[in-house]
Amino acid sequence: MRLSAVLTALAACPAITAASGPDHGETPRSPEARTPAGETDAGDAGVGALASSMKTCDDCQLVIEMAKSLLEGGDEAFTSLAKQLCASSTIYDKQFCDGVVEREAPILASILRTMEIRSPTAVQFCISFLGLCDMPEVDAWAVPFPSSETSSAAAAAAAAGSKGVAGGKKPLQVIQYSDVHIDPLYKEGASADCKKPTCCRSFTEDHVPGRTSRPAGPFGDHNCDTPMTLEKSMYQYIKKEFPDAAFALFTGDIVDHGLYNTSREYNENLIEHSYQVMHDYIDVVYATAGNHEADPTNVFKPRSVGNDTQWIYDSLAKEWSRWVSNSSVAEARAAGVYSTKYPKGNLRVISLNTNMYYRLNFALYQRTLERDPDGQLAWLVRELDAAERAGENVYIIGHMPLGDSDALPDGSNYFDQIVRRYAKTIRAMFFGHTHVDHFQISYADYANRSHANALAVSYICPSLTPTSGHPSFRVYDVDPDTFAVLDATTYIADMDTPGYQVSGPVWNKYYSAKDAYGRAVSPPLTDPAAELSPSFWHNLTAALERDDALFDEYMARKSRGWKADEPCRRDCKEKEICGLRAARSQDNCWKPSFGFSISRRGETEHNHGHHDACGASPASEWLGHLYRRQDMHAMVRDMFLAAGGKIVSPAKKA
Repeated sequence: MRLSAVLTALAACPAITAASGPDHGETPRSPEARTPAGETDAGDAGVGALASSMKTCDDCQLVIEMAKSLLEGGDEAFTSLAKQLCASSTIYDKQFCDGVVEREAPILASILRTMEIRSPTAVQFCISFLGLCDMPEVDAWAVPFPSSETSSAAAAAAAAGSKGVAGGKKPLQVIQYSDVHIDPLYKEGASADCKKPTCCRSFTEDHVPGRTSRPAGPFGDHNCDTPMTLEKSMYQYIKKEFPDAAFALFTGDIVDHGLYNTSREYNENLIEHSYQVMHDYIDVVYATAGNHEADPTNVFKPRSVGNDTQWIYDSLAKEWSRWVSNSSVAEARAAGVYSTKYPKGNLRVISLNTNMYYRLNFALYQRTLERDPDGQLAWLVRELDAAERAGENVYIIGHMPLGDSDALPDGSNYFDQIVRRYAKTIRAMFFGHTHVDHFQISYADYANRSHANALAVSYICPSLTPTSGHPSFRVYDVDPDTFAVLDATTYIADMDTPGYQVSGPVWNKYYSAKDAYGRAVSPPLTDPAAELSPSFWHNLTAALERDDALFDEYMARKSRGWKADEPCRRDCKEKEICGLRAARSQDNCWKPSFGFSISRRGETEHNHGHHDACGASPASEWLGHLYRRQDMHAMVRDMFLAAGGKIVSPAKKA
């Protein structure tokens, strides 16, 4: 294909409108805008209009078509263009851009080659990476179940009733920590200000200790990932204060945000280190795979695409073998998942690989988006059905919460069907990924979300890495018979205390859910033996709706008190509460917006506690700037010509 077909069509962008319907068909254009004529250097005719007019789904499809044209001559021109675009259009430096593009370009090129223009896959790609295209309807699919389905009303009643009050025994303590993002290259005294997603490394002579105006302290910085001193501090505190904890849940993300210099060896070594430290301080850890465990970051390939991800599963399975059975290890090696029994109680822990539903996982965007990559949902149904028949309680753990905007709507919908079917068996779900402190509620009826049909709760743990708040972890009080959650307490190390960088982190209780919110809900919930039921969490959202002061307290806790000075009101508040009431991503009120992009930690003046762009690809950034900057289009033209393409101008009117 010649670039003229793209450039001349883009020149007509003011006439383009986002089409309705699932095929996103394009609005007819004039014959002049479609007909090539003689070759000329006048290809600039289409360039000027691009910067101001590319705002529709059709425009994004044309950029995909342009990329496919560049790839006809191989990956080299595409990779070179991507490096230049990244360096020219993002806040990151050349070292970062070159490193990330070299890792991401091959997989991105492979999916673009097979991607069909205006297919559902192409539309979802434009939503995920550029914020263009309207969200399509979910691909309707009824997940098959081997046994008769519990009615929604019965499931809601079970969720509200059978898990209600503890039996008077001493509660168990369960630890959850997440998103540790250990940086083995963190250097005390190195610059905490840089043009990379994470700082505090000796990148150049200007960043080394003694040469910077903002030196990194020994125990971390909000612009940096976790130093090993901070990592060890948390585990030491957990061992000292909670020596009798039943077990810990680690909900993923070990590797730092240095996306440009990861490698298989680097990631494997860091995974091995991190799990060894956990093992040194905690008796039992049930863990899950984060998107940063991969190299390139986020890329977990389904078996239908290839076996490139096998090394990750092998590495994780080896570490998890300390705490789970041989059959569970085999499951982990096969797909990064496992199901295991807690040996001291009637509990089954099921660990999911949520990377198979992550919208920034390039490997998912093949010719057709798979409904059930690697058969994980079918496997989950079998495990839950067996648990139901055996009368077992179940905890589900995963990295990315399935109600988050990062979750692909189809996969989230199918997972939610499973949760609704087995709500009586699922006691709670635990996730991380967002780096902030919040929750999500599953409902029997999302069109009528109320305390009466609240089915399940996803507890989303704030991060150890301090990029979105103070370092933190959670402790749950749990009924030893039903494994219902009775309370959830967040602990933090306040980095703003004067002695933090001198004497080290001091860990303290930040708040407990029951203490903070028990009296605010209607009806109140203050009995230490009463469960934090799905109904309680819905009632809390109702209290947050009517009480701005309570909502402000919630928002402050979301970021553990960091950057929490500006009120979140009107649309901001509505969207926040909507997200709490959505364990299904299609219902979370998130709408793609043109040109949304990643930013370095701390770049925004105030983020209202919204989660970090954890693992976001710079491709979102430079592709977004491809729309906004006229000089970017000239660069595309030049690269196309350098690759041997021909630019032609449209036929002139008589």
